[in-house]
Amino acid sequence: MKIFRDRKSLISEISDLKKIAFVPTMGALHKGHISLINKAKKKSKEVLVSIYVNPKQFNSIIDFKKYPRKLNEDIQTLKRIKINYLYIPNSKDIYSFKPKVKIFLDKFSKILCGKFRPSHFKGVVNVINRFLDIIKPKFLFLGMKDFQQLMLIKSHLKKHNIKTKLIPCSTIREKNGTAISSRNSKLKKYQMKNAGKIYKFIKNNKKAILHKILNKKKVDVINELIKLGADRVDYIECIDLIKKEVCNNGKYKFNIFIAYYMGDVRLIDNL
Repeated sequence: MKIFRDRKSLISEISDLKKIAFVPTMGALHKGHISLINKAKKKSKEVLVSIYVNPKQFNSIIDFKKYPRKLNEDIQTLKRIKINYLYIPNSKDIYSFKPKVKIFLDKFSKILCGKFRPSHFKGVVNVINRFLDIIKPKFLFLGMKDFQQLMLIKSHLKKHNIKTKLIPCSTIREKNGTAISSRNSKLKKYQMKNAGKIYKFIKNNKKAILHKILNKKKVDVINELIKLGADRVDYIECIDLIKKEVCNNGKYKFNIFIAYYMGDVRLIDNL
């Protein structure tokens, strides 16, 4: 595995490669990341992983500083699974150049996490746009847990006719159903147990939750989530997966989207 810490040396190494499969991460690697990487390895012999905790997608400097970092462990993990290239840039390396295209933010960015974290998606699309400018990958692998992020990046690619193909990958879950996340490492045992209860409640009551939300009884659903162990709920919404907007009826395919807190750990999911 070759490790690069600046874009110039990385570009020099990979500029002639035509089928790079790119997996962007913020480190603290887990089974979800490994799943993305394994899918990338099946698609291409040239797999590049990045580790960069992007400050521009955090709405709080405290949250940014608290984000789990396990760089040495991550490097060993990637060596063990035989990744070709690892890019570990700093902020100067990422933000000291002007990308070829401007970022595009679809209106889908205004709801869900976009409502509660106003600059988050601008920061996400910005950094991905820069990575794509540097790496020029043929494939980009992203997880469905971050569905809103995935769809906004997809819209950006389409808007600018960027040739990189986005490959959505299924959410990988803990044994109790909770979506695997780097933030899960911050949870206490009882909080993880309660997160599993919340997952099962949503999975088993999707239509009932939709019915309550459509009938302006969302507070009943939130109260149930609090009883199950959530300390605070940012949102729970039913989203039409085709129109990418809040459901106004139950006719079309939808997912329940949720963001909630266990202590000071913010968890998101959709199912």
